[in-house]
Amino acid sequence: MSMLDLDKFRATPLQHDPYDFLCVPGFVKREYLEELHRDYPKVDKPGSIPLGVFPQGPSFDRMIAELKGPEVCKAFSEKFDLDLSKYPTMFTARGMCRPTDGKIHPDSASKVITVLIYMNPPWEATGGRLRILRSQNLEDYAAEVPPEEGTLMCFRRSDTSWHGHYPFEGQRRAIQMNWVKGGVYIWHEQWRHRIGAWAKGVFGGQPAGY
Repeated sequence: MSMLDLDKFRATPLQHDPYDFLCVPGFVKREYLEELHRDYPKVDKPGSIPLGVFPQGPSFDRMIAELKGPEVCKAFSEKFDLDLSKYPTMFTARGMCRPTDGKIHPDSASKVITVLIYMNPPWEATGGRLRILRSQNLEDYAAEVPPEEGTLMCFRRSDTSWHGHYPFEGQRRAIQMNWVKGGVYIWHEQWRHRIGAWAKGVFGGQPAGY
């Protein structure tokens, strides 16, 4: 049985203002949330962490395997009218958010499609809600997404795919999947994030987040 509701994903229209994106609450099926919370990587540092750096359980591994599979690739390719099968995928996980995270950015040029899957309880904080922006102004937004469990947010990267959120400090779990333009980029990013994870453990860290 699939852990992901691809029918709901397919039925959700792609939005075009200010760029191609869509949000799908309940993308991860509710009956799997409890075990995914249990098996989520034990990330206790801020920043994007490559999978495998922190312990993770079998249900989480199963979901990642499904995200890497042909059905997900086909569904996203159809949604964005783009053959994603020729692009490799890269995964990271977040567990903690700092007040300095969430700064406005469009994503790096090597990313093709960005996918975020949130894994948090019902979100009451005003900070930490991702905004899809028309400009580099947090108040100039087309959509705001609370990072609640099972919610998917995805978008086509461009030079103007601005997004960010108001500050939040505390636990804020997010899985990030990207189709990217080359294996060298994946190697570089995995290396950079692993070094960053080590540096955060020793010195504390810095960069922006989702």
